[in-house]
Amino acid sequence: MVTAISLLICLAASALGAICGIGGGVIIKPVLDSLGIYSVSTVNFLSGCTVLSMSGYTVLKGLRDTDSSVDWGRTSFLAVGAALGGLLGKELFSQISELFAASETVGAIQAVCLFIITLGTLLYTLNKQRIPTRDLHGRMVCILIGFFLGASSSFLGIGGGPINLVVLFYFFSMDTKTAAQNSLYIILISQISSLLLTVLSGSVPPFSLPTLLGMAVCGVLGGIAGRCVNRRIPSATVDRLFIGMMGLILAICVYNYLRFT
Repeated sequence: MVTAISLLICLAASALGAICGIGGGVIIKPVLDSLGIYSVSTVNFLSGCTVLSMSGYTVLKGLRDTDSSVDWGRTSFLAVGAALGGLLGKELFSQISELFAASETVGAIQAVCLFIITLGTLLYTLNKQRIPTRDLHGRMVCILIGFFLGASSSFLGIGGGPINLVVLFYFFSMDTKTAAQNSLYIILISQISSLLLTVLSGSVPPFSLPTLLGMAVCGVLGGIAGRCVNRRIPSATVDRLFIGMMGLILAICVYNYLRFT
């Protein structure tokens, strides 16, 4: 029963993540935390693996079908920065986990940070038509921005998330659908580096292999469904769906904070 619930959550979150370009981890992480099924570190790991499978499928499928709108020049530097930042975020999570004996305290800190980031993202999205955007191209600037994205996402265990879209909207003047594809490419690269660090450092948390494999499969299936939907709906609909998801995530963050404290 527990595994079935986890798989359904991953399937739905991955589909929504593929549509909006937020990876799905920003849904999987807080929802699984709210259910108390696994420890905070296990949720981080399982969420990251699910996001990796979904983003990997979506990016590779776009390449094969030659309909990808990824800006390989700038976004590759963002991805490099995100990969490096992910290493810092992972280390920061480990340090805070060691600082506080109770994993609930770490979960509460993550809930607060995710709430703040999500709220800022929602406010920007609601007002983005009135906010002038930029169109940056410098390699070092892209790496630094990517570093921030990777560090925050890795620490929160969300794989990517809504902040990717805001950054791509504001700093690179991308529309919603283009930002979604570029966001998933950044997520893919940062998740690969994060997983490698976790394995090589021997810090893989306890988990059930069937659950991990099932969640990874659901990540791919969600990516298939989300990609199909994304290609058939207008950007305005993606925006509305994204805003609704942000509202749901905010509510879950509040619940998680109260539960952990």
